[in-house]
This record gives sequence, structure tokens and C-alpha cells, in this order.
Amino acid sequence: MQNRSLHHIYDHNADFLLLPEAKHFFSDPTQIVNSALASLTLTNPSLAFDRPNKIVYRRPTPDASTNPKVSIVSGGGSGHEPAFAGFVGKGLLTASVAGTIFASPSAEQVRTAVMERIETSKGVFIISMNYTGDVMNFGMAAEKAKAAGIKTEFFAVGDDVGVGRAKGGKVGRRGIGGGILVLKIVGALAESGGSLDDVYRIAQLAAENTVTLGASLEHVHVPGREIPDPNSDEMIPKDEIEVGMGIHNEPGSHRIKATGEELIKGMLVQLLDQNDQDRAFLKYSASDKFALLINNLGAVSTLELSAVTAEVTAQLERDYQIKPVRTIQGTFLTSLNGMGFSISLLRLADTGLGPGKSLLDLLDAPSEAVGWSAPVATSTWENRSDATYDTKKAVVAEEIPSNLKLDPSILKKVLTGGLNRVIDAEPLVTKYDTIVGDGDCGVGLKRGAEAILSFLNDPSPTTPLTDDLVTSINKIIPIVENVMDGTSGAIYAIFLNALAHGLREQAPASPTPVTAKEWSAALHHSLRALGRYTPAQIGDRTLMDALAPFITTLAESGDLGAAAKAAEDGSESTKHLKASLGRSVYVGSEEDWIGKVPDPGAFGLAEFLRGVADAV
Repeated sequence: MQNRSLHHIYDHNADFLLLPEAKHFFSDPTQIVNSALASLTLTNPSLAFDRPNKIVYRRPTPDASTNPKVSIVSGGGSGHEPAFAGFVGKGLLTASVAGTIFASPSAEQVRTAVMERIETSKGVFIISMNYTGDVMNFGMAAEKAKAAGIKTEFFAVGDDVGVGRAKGGKVGRRGIGGGILVLKIVGALAESGGSLDDVYRIAQLAAENTVTLGASLEHVHVPGREIPDPNSDEMIPKDEIEVGMGIHNEPGSHRIKATGEELIKGMLVQLLDQNDQDRAFLKYSASDKFALLINNLGAVSTLELSAVTAEVTAQLERDYQIKPVRTIQGTFLTSLNGMGFSISLLRLADTGLGPGKSLLDLLDAPSEAVGWSAPVATSTWENRSDATYDTKKAVVAEEIPSNLKLDPSILKKVLTGGLNRVIDAEPLVTKYDTIVGDGDCGVGLKRGAEAILSFLNDPSPTTPLTDDLVTSINKIIPIVENVMDGTSGAIYAIFLNALAHGLREQAPASPTPVTAKEWSAALHHSLRALGRYTPAQIGDRTLMDALAPFITTLAESGDLGAAAKAAEDGSESTKHLKASLGRSVYVGSEEDWIGKVPDPGAFGLAEFLRGVADAV
């Protein structure tokens, strides 16, 4: 993780990141907040939006008065989306109140939500994250509701272990990612008909058994605010990670230089070390079960977040003998487009509510909130197994002899000639592809060539070449499929598979040396097969401009040298062609390369075919 795999722009004269996230589509923070809240009514028709008070709430349903339930109200500053408005919906929150970015809503906004936008006959549970502004304003609204005769309880969730007891003092733990698990639990309990007293008690139980720690590569930029000085203390050095940073840009507990694996190891120690008197907020035993939440702080790619989940899970089992019974991954509580993640562990303590109302049951309960992304059903979790498919036929088709014979030493010789020529041509292919493509064609061809050469030169291969041509080709095909990626890799794999099939269709009844006739027919078969998957034709500036002339000339003359020359001429012709397919279509400044640069794929193939012809 030291190379900061997320995409950033560096100031090469400083050791700090220049914030690319300081560039926004919308720079007016008020417009962004109101538009984002309004959008929720577009994606969930059961919701309504009170724009002046920034309240998103559930519309009344026909059974709201006949079957009332405890209402759950939450909220906080904007910039944490989908929290908190994204969790309004059946099975979760009844209403959410938003402030401006990173600022608590006012007590009057919250009061309006409680007194005017929800059903209150069964009571109201007001729950916020544990931040002073939220506690004051949501708490004040709770007192106003009580004074108005509404049965109301208030609770502030604190789950962060980034701030220990000594520093947290009387304020207590901050509310971060794990707070979303608490919201889900109390929302499900209220939806099931739970009483206000039970909802309040279970919120406390869930929070007491939840620990969370976050880590980030950089502080975030708030739309509309001044971009910080790259050399200020606010910026995190590019080779460091801040552990324990809050969701409002608050400083973390410390900064470290670490790989992803090292970072996660240290985070789990902070979360679970029973000997750390300052941060051991969670007591657990070997028999306890846990739910794991991996939360994206906003800008981590799903690819990288998934890698975090895998590493956390592996280390939990290896170092702590903890195997979570539920693993939830996604974007739940963010810090705008924060370049970080948080790890939350919820110990599944007994609720005392009986069957169907355990913490796990409440986590699994369905909801219609667009921000809750945990789609795996309870039955799928409960019925999971380690079973896999591993179906193998006794004799696969590729292993059946074709009776088309070719001395394997000859095949190795001609292939080696072609492959070495491709490897030698890599710098030039790369140069061409850097001009008219994305620069990876030469490296891809070289990687495939080197892998096949390694197989051919293996002194003791498990699957050596044989004198059966089709069997030998089928031993090479998996190498191409596994090593050569991208479009060119797929094209070569399709072509070779079709070539093997075309040769097999001509299989004689008895062993017979392969001739130019069989090669020609099989190559034409492969060309037709390729045409089913790509519209490329001669003149489109692709490898077809080299491949098709090679096949046609070989069929007409039976002369491999002449066929290779036709491929080279076809490759040369692409210098004067405009691209119709591939990435070259999107490359500007065509006048810079027309007449000068051939299609890299056609050039690379022509080099291979020339190497083959020269080796015969």
C-alpha cells in the first residue's frame, strides 16, 4: 500500500499529494446536498423530501395508523453518504435529518422531523453518532419531543477505537462505520414490532459490542472550501497512512509507513488486543461469534476494497481464530471521497428477545433502504459449504489423437524461430503501440512468446509435444489463454482453438504426415471462426491485414516464404490505413502517424510468420 494504489497526482517538488479530489462536478455545497437528498425520492418511491429542513422520511402507508411501529430518526452532517438519508426505508430508518457538509443539522430541523414528519404513537427513537454537535442538537430535539408528550429515547453511538479512553475522556468513542450496523439492527427491530424500550436497550447492546478503526491515505477536500497548501501539516506524506482518522477530517491516532498487510495487522491489534487498557473496548471469548463490516470511506475502488476484505478475513482467522459468520462489504458511512476504509467487528451478544430477534437475525432482516447493500439471504449463509465443482471427463477431446503427424522437433524449431523474432521485435511493437494505442501490445506478445518458449525448452515437461500435431497445438493453447490477456490474447486464443478444430476435422483414419493442404484448410477454417467474433476485415488496420494475406497466399502457392512476405506487405499497408477498430480509433493527431506507423498487431504477427518461414 506504500505506492498508494489509488490514482493520485503528485507534486514532484514535494513529499505530499496534490488533492485530485479537490476537483468537483458541482462546487456549490448547498446545491450538492439538496440535489443528493432529492435524488433518494427518485430511487425509492416510498420516500419524501422536506427540502427546507433537509429531511428525508418515509411516506405514510395505509397501515401506518392501524399498525404503528416505533419510529427511528437519525442523521448528521452531509458528506457521509449513503449515511444517513440513504438508510431511510422500510426495515431501517423512518427519517433522516441532514446538515451541511460535515456539520450537524439544527435542533429545529430534528424537531420538525420528529413532530411533523413521522408517526409517533408507539414512540420515537432518536439515534445519532457520538459527536458533540449531533448529541446536542438531536438530544435537544428529543427533549422537545418528550415535553410535547411523545415517548422518546435518545442514544449516541460510539464505536471508534482510534481514540482511546485517555484521549476520549468524558466524550467517549466517536461514531463511525460500525454505527451503521447499530442503525440496521434497531431499524429491523422496530420494523418487527419491537417496543421503544427494547429498541433503546438493543441499541446500547449492539454499540457496546462494536469496535471500528479506520485508515486513510489522505484528508478530503470539501467542495467550496479552499484547497490546502500541499506543504501544510494537514497533508499526509505520500509514503504514509493515517490510522484512526475521523470521518470529518479529524486527525488519527498515528501515521505509519506500511504495506496493506502490515497496516491491517496493526489495525486488528488495536481492535482486538485485550491487554491494551486504553483501547480494549471489546471483551470476547473463543466461543463468541462476530459480524465483520468493511466500509469504504468513499474513494477506494471495489477491487482494492475486496482485497482489504480478503486480507482482514485471513488475518482474523490466522491470528485470532475468528471466522465471521457474516461479512458485509461496501460503502456505508463515508468521508466524502475519502481515500480509506474502516474495519468494524460486532460481537453477536445475546439480545434476550428470543427466536428471530438475535443481533444476527436483525442484521439479516430485509430492508428497502438504498444505502444498505447486503444482498445475501440468511438461508445462503446458513447453508454454505465447502463443496466445489471439479468435473473432469475421463478423456477430454483435446487429448484424442488426430492422426495428423508432424515431427515435434520440427514443430519446436519453427515455433522457436517465430517466437524469438517476436521477442526481438518487442521494443518496436511497443513504440508503435505507444503512438497509436495504449502501449501494451509489444509486452503482451513478448510475454506470450516467452511463456511458450519456456514450455518448449522445458527438459522434463509434464505434457511434452508429441508427433500428433493437434495434440501438440492443444498443449500450447492454454499457455496463450492464461498468459496473453487483452484483445490480442483473445484473438490468438480463438484462432488457435479453431485451428486445432479445423485440423481435427480432417483427421485421417490412419497416421498420416500433415501437408500444406490440411494446413491451408484449417487456417481458412480459423479465419472464418475469427470472423464470428470480430468484424475486422482487410483494410481495417488490424492484424487481419497480415493474417488474411498469409492464409490466402499459402493456400494458393503452398510456399511458406511467399505467404510470410504477403503478411509483411499487409502489415506495411496498414501505415496508410485509417483505424476502424480497436483503440487506434480514439487516438488523436492521426496526421502524426499516417504513412509512418503500421498497426502494431499486424506488425507483430508478420514478424512471427517471417520467423517461422525462415526457420523451415
